[in-house]
Amino acid sequence: MATVAAAVPQNPVQRYSGVAVAFHWITAAAVIFQLWLGFSMGDEGPPAEPTFTWHKTVGALILFLTLARLTYRLSNPPPPFPDDISKWERVAAVWNHRLFYLLLLGLPIGGYLAVSAFQQGKPIMLLGGIPLPTVPGIPKSMGEVFGGMHEVAAFALIALMAVHVAAALKHRFIDKAPSSGRMPPLTLPHEETVVGQG
Repeated sequence: MATVAAAVPQNPVQRYSGVAVAFHWITAAAVIFQLWLGFSMGDEGPPAEPTFTWHKTVGALILFLTLARLTYRLSNPPPPFPDDISKWERVAAVWNHRLFYLLLLGLPIGGYLAVSAFQQGKPIMLLGGIPLPTVPGIPKSMGEVFGGMHEVAAFALIALMAVHVAAALKHRFIDKAPSSGRMPPLTLPHEETVVGQG
């Protein structure tokens, strides 16, 4: 019995819960699709339908997912950082995630305000003919401002995603760290893990 106990790591890596994993990958897929839609519309002239309708609908979905994900996270904290994560990497990871949440909330809200300015009281139509009421009283000049901020924020999100993916690849293939198995389906078969809550 003593031999078996000694073989188990003192601080096994805790993995994200199934709900957190679902939020992570569904949001990631939605964001990648949304970026593709955004670049597909181009910069010349008014956005083309039905691409723009898809873009507005996916934006609303991302906002809903992010709010639901934040609600879940507040009541289900993420698993603690493994011992192999240095202090500066922990700080970088925390702020990377905070900026992710800020942009995932700010991008759809900024887009909503921009469209509201140009719709001038007309409902915003989503897929399936679902009407979304506009925010009243926003001048078209502010719509241009919100549109510009929306575009800049999109590039900031791309940069954050690149940093996030680069860090994950570094931990898995360069550091070969146990922490790279925290987010399923990624695993390190030789490491002991337990399921976390966040």
